[in-house]
Amino acid sequence: MEITIKNNQRLMRVNQRRVKQILKRSLQYLKDSGKLDSLFVAHYPLLEISVFFVNDRKMRELNLQYREKDKTTDVLSFPQIAFSNKRQASGIKVQSSKLKKRLSAFSLQAFDSRRMMLLGDIVINIPQAKRQAKEHGFAFYEEVAWLLIHGLLHLLGYDHEKNKYQAKKMREMEKQLLSCFKS
Repeated sequence: MEITIKNNQRLMRVNQRRVKQILKRSLQYLKDSGKLDSLFVAHYPLLEISVFFVNDRKMRELNLQYREKDKTTDVLSFPQIAFSNKRQASGIKVQSSKLKKRLSAFSLQAFDSRRMMLLGDIVINIPQAKRQAKEHGFAFYEEVAWLLIHGLLHLLGYDHEKNKYQAKKMREMEKQLLSCFKS
């Protein structure tokens, strides 16, 4: 698995090793608990995620450009895999026949066994994360962990904005994944 991190803000340094660990442990938990579709499991070593850390101004620009909301936000996700509307967020199961074909074709590309499969991009607003951590009484990296997990679940097809059921399923999964980091 490859995780690319780009820090495009100056408020504070971000511990890249810690960020990678959060994402890798989260995906490993999903894989080990059977909540990651077998097609993703088969391609697990080839998954690629990009994480960008930005400031309020850049996040506001992105939020306006992609969501038509002229305000900053804490996290945005840009999945590179389209899930069908029929997919249920109760588990990360690939229901889309197009996606299954795409992943199957991907596995048949033996000539290039090191080709990465981009899961998507996660963009985190560091100043907003810092404000939210203070507001909720969390340590900064607890907030960053939640934002990374939230973004990751969006990359895997979860969508809390669809309906209450989907929102509940996503919140439950976030709690399960966050519990992996509590000692």
